[in-house]
Amino acid sequence: MHAEKPGKVRFSILLMLFLVTTVTFADRSSLSIAGAALQADLGIDSVTLGFIFSAFGWAYVIGQIPGGWLFDRFGAKQVYVITLFCWSLFTLLQGFVGMLPLAWTVATLFLLRLAVGFAGAPCFPGNARIIAAWFPTAERATATAISSSAQYAATAIFAPLMGWVVQAMGWQYVFFVLGGLGLLLCGVWLKLMYGPREHPRIGEAEFAYIEAGGGLIDLAPRPAGEAGSQGRYLKLLLTQRTMIGIYFGQYCNNAITYFFLTWFPVYLVQARGMTILTAGFSASLPAISGFVGGVLGGLVSDGLLRRGYSLTLARKLPIGFGMLLSSCIVLCVYAESDAAVIGLMALAFFGKGFGSHGWTLVADTSPRRIVGLSGGLFNTFGNLAAITTPIVVGYLVSRTGSFDAALMYVGANALLAVISYLFIVGRIHRIELDDEPPQAGTPGT
Repeated sequence: MHAEKPGKVRFSILLMLFLVTTVTFADRSSLSIAGAALQADLGIDSVTLGFIFSAFGWAYVIGQIPGGWLFDRFGAKQVYVITLFCWSLFTLLQGFVGMLPLAWTVATLFLLRLAVGFAGAPCFPGNARIIAAWFPTAERATATAISSSAQYAATAIFAPLMGWVVQAMGWQYVFFVLGGLGLLLCGVWLKLMYGPREHPRIGEAEFAYIEAGGGLIDLAPRPAGEAGSQGRYLKLLLTQRTMIGIYFGQYCNNAITYFFLTWFPVYLVQARGMTILTAGFSASLPAISGFVGGVLGGLVSDGLLRRGYSLTLARKLPIGFGMLLSSCIVLCVYAESDAAVIGLMALAFFGKGFGSHGWTLVADTSPRRIVGLSGGLFNTFGNLAAITTPIVVGYLVSRTGSFDAALMYVGANALLAVISYLFIVGRIHRIELDDEPPQAGTPGT
């Protein structure tokens, strides 16, 4: 008699995460699509636009640790839907700033970007927690890659669409469309999202498969009495070489992400002379390449693990190769044709996607009881790049009059990511709390 095959309910959860993550990245990059038209309409310079771009990052970083704690304390379903509603509402409100007196417009837009960043902060810690609960170790890199690759899908889908919206209706309508879409998704989330123990459609075979493979199925909300342990847990995470290397590597990786999410469409318009509509369509090719690279990198990593290679090799090999490939973005400095620039950007973002396994490492290494907190700390460090990258690029463009130095800055971050992941992280293994017994069923390192 054949054993019952595990079901596929976990993939419906992954699809939901992909959709919500696509929306959050579309919301956070909405200003980049509207940026050139908004800059011309409001008469602001590159430095001011850089600071407005960075507003999301300031609040996003501040909200990471509280956001991770909220997931650990109250669970994913309730916290996630509240944050999804809030960041979508604040995105929609940005469409009304053009109605204000010019003196108020920049300040109001900056404040609304802060609000979007703070409300969206729990998204990725929540994704890491949900994936750790629903997927065994041998499928975790693929699941995380698909979820994380939503950042590229967001650009591939929405950059051309929003470019057309800007040209046909005005930059304000970018915010109306994306904010409204996020509000609609709130109801879908409430209907479809459950943990493994509570899901009405999960079968015993799939539940056993997830549990035996190292899925952290018992990530229930933590009792309120454990709140006083936060300081001890933070100290533990910040004194582990493995975690420090992962956190710094994510900062460098995100420098590439936030160039793409903020200045890349502006670069195509101002440095390459494209129209906003053409820039929107051109930005979709690197985004599609990043998506393909992200999914392929996850499949390769999990494939190596299933073939008996160590967890350390299975995770680090795609990271090293991908980040080295992404450093080719500096060659855009020497490219003369627009086609060559888009081709190099596509190659760079394929590499970035292939090597983006930071969230997989968080799920692989974090103490089970504080996956949300660890994810929040990881995203705090990583998204400091959301603050620094837009500002640094804005200053470099303003001081030099070109994007050459900015592209070199982004490429240098790719090389620093290689160094951090390959040499600082060390052996990849789960860190255990003193009062936490090792979990059975977790593959070796």
